Amino acid sequence: MLLLPPMRLEKPKLEKDDSLVTALRQRRTTREIRDEKLPSQTLSNLLYAACGVNREQGPFDAPGVTAASASNSREIDVYVALEDGAYRFDAEEHALVPVVSDDVRLLAFTPHQPLISPGAPVQLIYVVDVDKLEHTRGFDEPGLHDPEVQKSYYFVDTGIIAGNVYLFAASQGLGCWFHNCDRDGLAKALRLGDRQRVLFAQTVGYTLR
Repeated sequence: MLLLPPMRLEKPKLEKDDSLVTALRQRRTTREIRDEKLPSQTLSNLLYAACGVNREQGPFDAPGVTAASASNSREIDVYVALEDGAYRFDAEEHALVPVVSDDVRLLAFTPHQPLISPGAPVQLIYVVDVDKLEHTRGFDEPGLHDPEVQKSYYFVDTGIIAGNVYLFAASQGLGCWFHNCDRDGLAKALRLGDRQRVLFAQTVGYTLR
C-alpha cells in the first residue's frame, strides 16, 4: 500500500474585516458542489477555521482552538478525505497526518441514498475519541465518564466545529453541506480504534452555480 507523506499546510491567511455579518447572512446548506479541487491555501484556512489553534495559551495550560470543547478535551478529530487519500488534521502542527492512501470520499455519504456531488473535493469526517473525554486535560467531572453525558458533549462539540466550517464557507463563496455518512464503512477504512466513533461528515467545495 502506498504510504502518503504528511502534508504541511500553509500558514492560515485570514483578513481582519467585517465579513462575519455577511457570512451569517449568507450561511446556507448547498448540496450541489463541483469536482474542482480547492487551492491548498483555502484548505489550510478552512481547517484553521474549523478547529485550528488560535492562541498558544488556552484553558488548562493547553493551546486554545477556534472551537470550544468540554474541559478543552478536543475530543473531536477532523479527518479530511481528499482524492489522493484520507488524513487526520493535527491542529497544533497545522498539518495533515496521512491515514490511508485510498479515496474514501464516497463513504462520507449516507448509504443507499442517491449520491449528490460525489466528486466534491473535500469531505470532513468528524470522529470522537472517547478516551480524550475520560482523560481530559481539564476538570475531570463525573459526567465525562457517563456514556449518555459524553454524547451530549461530543455532539455539541461537533456542531460547533461544523458551524465554524459553515461560516468560513459562506465567507469564501463555497458550498457546504453537513450530513450523515457510512459510519461503519468509514470506521473500517480509517482504521479507527475501539474508542473512536464516526459521527457525521461535511462536504465542502465550489458550488455549481
